[in-house]
Amino acid sequence: MNHISTNNAKQARADLLENLMVEVEKVFVGKRFVLELAVTSFLAKGHLLIEDIPGVGKTTLAKALSKALALDFSRIQFTSDMLPSDILGTSVFNPTTAEFSFRPGPIFSNIILADEINRTSPRTQSALLEGMNENQVTLDRETYPLPDPFFVLATQNPKEIQGTYFLPQSQIDRFLLSVTIGYPESSIEKSIIGGQNLNESFDQINKVLDLQQIEDLLKSVTAVAAKEKLTSYVHSIITATRDDDDFDLGASTRAGIQMMAASRGYAVVKGRDYVTPNDIQTVAPYVLAHRLTLKESSSIMGDRNQILSKIERILSSTPIP
Repeated sequence: MNHISTNNAKQARADLLENLMVEVEKVFVGKRFVLELAVTSFLAKGHLLIEDIPGVGKTTLAKALSKALALDFSRIQFTSDMLPSDILGTSVFNPTTAEFSFRPGPIFSNIILADEINRTSPRTQSALLEGMNENQVTLDRETYPLPDPFFVLATQNPKEIQGTYFLPQSQIDRFLLSVTIGYPESSIEKSIIGGQNLNESFDQINKVLDLQQIEDLLKSVTAVAAKEKLTSYVHSIITATRDDDDFDLGASTRAGIQMMAASRGYAVVKGRDYVTPNDIQTVAPYVLAHRLTLKESSSIMGDRNQILSKIERILSSTPIP
């Protein structure tokens, strides 16, 4: 009986997630794997970094996901003159009560689109750190909890060099996964170009999960089983990056923790309650690509394609349990 109920629960989760992705795909078309990784990051309570050019659907993905989940959404357009208070909020003096009251900033939403995050200074970027790591912000010695769930989807543009800043390593390390969206296939792109206005299309997206269902899905990720040999497999991968002479800095312990978390999230997306070596191999490039830097690299994006190639080489040479 327990086996049957477990299977029923897995199927129910799989159906909910499939319905979620079908709704998002009403406007975010032809990029199912990117969508799966975004959902993986959300389920694993991580954050997503999209490294891509403008106009390929980054905002569409974030807005559609929040609409299908019926969660609060905020878009923050990062600029060079932005201050931390523009993100976190500020204390405003109320002359009636002669006291200061806190006015929350846009970070107090469930899903945040941090657009072109590398266009603002490291000081302002760091305003996100506490929120991304601890689901809270501190202002004027007061600590304020952020909404739960809390998911940051940040973008940076690989073609823009002038007017941008390098993301500090501490900031980069807070992102569970990094992806690129890329251009859609020709047939899909033509249908998008000739299709209806995107703002009207968002009205077609239906809410598919309530808050309780979202909470249940998030809890189910922590219950996903991973054998000890898979932990050793993840450890072998991250230590291999440290031993590779091409990398200036190898993967951290947090990278290993995040790889296992992402593997659990991806297993749930695929309808399972256990991690497989294939789950780890699938998410590993996207967990590691933004964390690794090549020696003598001057690229703002860290030569992503070269890094991915070297990660694939490590995966192919690491024994699979």
